[in-house]
Amino acid sequence: MTSRIKGFYLLSVEERVKLIAEKSKLTNEEVEALNSGISLELADAMVENVIGHISIPLGVAANFKVNGKEVFIPMATEEPSVIAAASNAARAAYELGGIFTSSSGTVMRGQIQVLNIDDPHAARAKIFEHKDEIIEHCNAKDPTLVKLGGGVKDVEVHLIDTAKETMVVVHLIVDTKDAMGANAVNTMAESVSPLIERITNGRVVLRIISNLADKRIVRARGEFSTEMLGGIAIAKNIVSAYEFADSDPYRAATHNKGVMNGITAAVLASGNDTRAVEAGAHAYAARSGRYRSLTTWELNKAGNLVGTLELPLAVGIVGGATKTHPVAKAALKIMDVQSAEELASYIAAVGLVENLASLRALSAEGIQSGHMRLHAKNLAVMAGATGDIIDRVVQQAVEEKDFRYDRVLEITNSLRGE
Repeated sequence: MTSRIKGFYLLSVEERVKLIAEKSKLTNEEVEALNSGISLELADAMVENVIGHISIPLGVAANFKVNGKEVFIPMATEEPSVIAAASNAARAAYELGGIFTSSSGTVMRGQIQVLNIDDPHAARAKIFEHKDEIIEHCNAKDPTLVKLGGGVKDVEVHLIDTAKETMVVVHLIVDTKDAMGANAVNTMAESVSPLIERITNGRVVLRIISNLADKRIVRARGEFSTEMLGGIAIAKNIVSAYEFADSDPYRAATHNKGVMNGITAAVLASGNDTRAVEAGAHAYAARSGRYRSLTTWELNKAGNLVGTLELPLAVGIVGGATKTHPVAKAALKIMDVQSAEELASYIAAVGLVENLASLRALSAEGIQSGHMRLHAKNLAVMAGATGDIIDRVVQQAVEEKDFRYDRVLEITNSLRGE
């Protein structure tokens, strides 16, 4: 089944669920999970001090073709226009091949901070002399990961100059395969710390994974039809907007927020750690010493817009909520994901097209036009509209181009006969 379905957004909720369920071969229990979420018992097993759970809308972005594969991408977000924007922007790349991605692998870093060392350069040398012993000790803590081809592959030693001393920081370079890897890396770092202390005669303090996953980079590229985006003038404006973001951190922060609108929604839907991904992305955007754009936009010889995105994406398909949360499990099944790298490729694709959608709106009618049209539904519900009155309120607000809450309230009360 193709992901390019004309009028997908016009289908009823029931029709969309049926279509996705048939395409993904969801069971009745999985379909029910999409609607009911999790039980209090499961919530209590996942986090502490549970008193309930909060529901966030789960939608699917359509029109995606990633590395030649048709895919619907589940996205969990409370913000109007995000899913629609991704679906619309993906259309502009669909006939030109869709989105193509590459990955540097599934390697994470674990950091071990060593203090109170008088001869840090000598300590660094000693650690390298014992590298094989360190690797062997760490890998003994996770034989299953090693059997799958993962585990510690290398050791790095960094000398960090601070105001008080030169710290020795050991980096465990760990291939975590299809897991995000925090539990495996942290366990290894904690376990090997006494050995590090004996080697260096120092004192280990922090032993923790780094969320700047610079050995787990994902790159996405897409060619987008200038005609479908509204013409060459808009395409040139998009390039100019990117150049603005890449040169000014104030603009870059909002520009990259547009990227993360898509990425965070897809990460959350898959049951992965949104905070880890966001921290890594923003740190990577500042790797040059100045906060810059995560994307690039340029025009090719054919006159089409070409976009690229590069960022660390530490996500997994085993461990954590990916295997305990029923909606996350259903989301992975909808995407037919077979590996962590494949999941990362879909998430990166969403980030690229989401950024394009934001830039396209800014470069044409302005961000508020489309956003407020969709936000009007929220305003109508806030004003007390129900059933078909919601759509009538939205339509009148759109015709008047007035999305102030007080006006939406007046329209709602009028249509309700109050």
